[in-house]
Amino acid sequence: MNEVVVVKDEDNELPIPTIWRPIFKEIVSALAKKDYLLKSKPRFTSPMSQETADYISEYIEDYGETLIDLPDETWDSSICLWMGSKWEVLIDLWTEGEGRSDLALKAEVEESETNYLVTVEMVYVP
Repeated sequence: MNEVVVVKDEDNELPIPTIWRPIFKEIVSALAKKDYLLKSKPRFTSPMSQETADYISEYIEDYGETLIDLPDETWDSSICLWMGSKWEVLIDLWTEGEGRSDLALKAEVEESETNYLVTVEMVYVP
């Protein structure tokens, strides 16, 4: 596997950096277990508000499929874009019945002094 480095490029959508992938795997694993508030505290993740957790829960339930952990193939189509002070991220989600689904996880990634901080914004069909 080739390493994907973190790049600040406002003009191009880029693949998800290798260093962020374990964080997103933990987040999606929590969501697949219906831990919508992220009580399992995935590393480098901002606390989830009850309002955001409720929105994500309802959206996934209305979609009607069961989320599964992210396979490695998700990195082939998931993207990030530098927005001047943070990255906007779209992670393609997978379900038991469909494989790669129409659902995506939208998040922001900010730099901190020692690492990166991920804030989950929503799960939706873009």
